[in-house]
Amino acid sequence: MKSPSKTQLRRWLSLLLSPLLFASCARIPELGAMMDRGGTKGRKIVVDLSEQRAWLYHRGEMVATSPVSTGREGKATPAGQFHVIQKDRDHRSSLYGDYVRDGRVVVKNIDVRKAPRPAGCRFVGVPMPYFLRFSDACGLHAGHLPGYPASSGCVRLPQRQAKRFYDAVQVGTPVMVKR
Repeated sequence: MKSPSKTQLRRWLSLLLSPLLFASCARIPELGAMMDRGGTKGRKIVVDLSEQRAWLYHRGEMVATSPVSTGREGKATPAGQFHVIQKDRDHRSSLYGDYVRDGRVVVKNIDVRKAPRPAGCRFVGVPMPYFLRFSDACGLHAGHLPGYPASSGCVRLPQRQAKRFYDAVQVGTPVMVKR
């Protein structure tokens, strides 16, 4: 028996795969609706300010949860509907950090908007690993969790959970912050 030619194989494959192609096209609106509800790639982050907790959802199912530390009084984390607008694994704050000269900290824990830079010093921002920016000045990132709202507006997570959230989402993923 002779083996089929390349042309015959292509015809058979097209006959077999055509129904799958049409079926997938028919589901596009349904998929679009699911993406709108569940976020980019079906993922969504929810932060509850009163519970000091964050959840990661995939297609409506919770896949991760974490304690958090959000903005302290006077520096509240904004509530509302947001999206991840930047991802930066090794982010450093552009506002909070230390003034350093010759590798030594000269002034620590400063806000660049309030503390003038001493001569010969450079600013080194506080590390914010696994940063997921969701507004101009706020994002989720790894940081210290004292058990109450203590940040300057960001949402701090334990290192391991910050990495998990970071790895699971992409720019455009919805972030809901509720009171």
